Amino acid sequence: MSGKSVLKRLDWFSVLLYICLVFIGWINIYSSTFTDEATSIFDFASLYGKQLFFIGTSAVAIVIILALEANFYERFSSLFYIISIVLLLGLFVFGKTIAGATSWYNLGFFNLQPSEFAKVATALALAKYLSDIQTDIKRQKDQMIALLIILLPAFLIIPQPDPGSALVFFALIFVIFREGLPLYYLGIGSMIVLIFILTLKFGTIWVAIILGLLLALFLLFKKPSFKVPIIPVSLIYIAIILFSLSVNFVFNSVFEQRHRDRFGLWLRLEKDPKKLEEIRKTIGYNTYQSEKAIESGGFSGKGFLEGTRTKGDFVPEQHTDYIFTTVGEEWGFLGTATVVILFTLLLLRLIHLSERQKNHFSRMYGYGVISILFVHYFINIGMVIGVLPTIGIPLPFFSYGGSGLLFFSALLFIFLKLDANRLNELT
Repeated sequence: MSGKSVLKRLDWFSVLLYICLVFIGWINIYSSTFTDEATSIFDFASLYGKQLFFIGTSAVAIVIILALEANFYERFSSLFYIISIVLLLGLFVFGKTIAGATSWYNLGFFNLQPSEFAKVATALALAKYLSDIQTDIKRQKDQMIALLIILLPAFLIIPQPDPGSALVFFALIFVIFREGLPLYYLGIGSMIVLIFILTLKFGTIWVAIILGLLLALFLLFKKPSFKVPIIPVSLIYIAIILFSLSVNFVFNSVFEQRHRDRFGLWLRLEKDPKKLEEIRKTIGYNTYQSEKAIESGGFSGKGFLEGTRTKGDFVPEQHTDYIFTTVGEEWGFLGTATVVILFTLLLLRLIHLSERQKNHFSRMYGYGVISILFVHYFINIGMVIGVLPTIGIPLPFFSYGGSGLLFFSALLFIFLKLDANRLNELT
């Protein structure tokens, strides 16, 4: 496909949304890192100057992505995946530790985070595998291989430790559901998470009572013609109780103290209101200050460069994981609503583009892009406003960071390239 054809067929609405998010993100990085000593927006010693350089680097990468043939990404998807696994393994020997996580390679002028590349590579590899089998994923062998493609990089990232990045990979399971994975897997996974949370919050006895009541109500109002398989239902009930009994052991023995503190704060496990408020101000300091900053922004915000909490460095890492705080304080509800609307429009647009793809690979990769972006967007904003525990993942296209912006851009524009090529593809 010629360069003119690519530009003509490119989904410019998605490109416009991308540009808006990157621009608004940079404006807020500038605001959150601006000092009175600043001389120019092109001061590459400053964080906002570096981010401007990363934006330029990403723009060059986008041009290269659009210039390559669309089938290049499908043909070499397995190779990209293997390279990403090798890079993740190499961190255990050559990795650089930043903020307690050995997640980067120090390249001198640039710190490369291979987990970001691995997200793109895993989305490509999963789409390639699912498109190769060309059928609904009903066989257990196919299901296990697809799950292994997702889990392998996740399990290599967890020990860094970087559970936030690892969690993002699990979002790719939704791609498998889109291709026919039985919904009872989702039910089982949701049940495990729900029982885990309920046990931490209320204890095993209350979990057993609640499940018993639900089962009794089901038996009471079921249709007379429906026969309940007593033995399987009893075994499931026993299995759930046994899992509930194991939750406290896992929570206290497997989780690190900082993770226990975050879950404890999120679930409000401390009953004493005074102690809970003290915990919020210490263990949950970032989230507490973030909430206060967003609240102080009101409806229309304090104005650009006028955020007192932003200027006072009340929120640590405000230019990275907590960048949404700056939006809330300086631009208020109007600003935060605008950002949420832009992300929502982008995700809805990508769903539309995915559904109109002519081949399996493009459609499944599109849903991989959607899954990754949605989990980042949902968890990051939920974390900042205090409705989710602090996990530590960036806001796509928004947060400061070269690896994040480069590979989020690559993730999106590979799909836009595939979409631009859809009229040349056969089903």
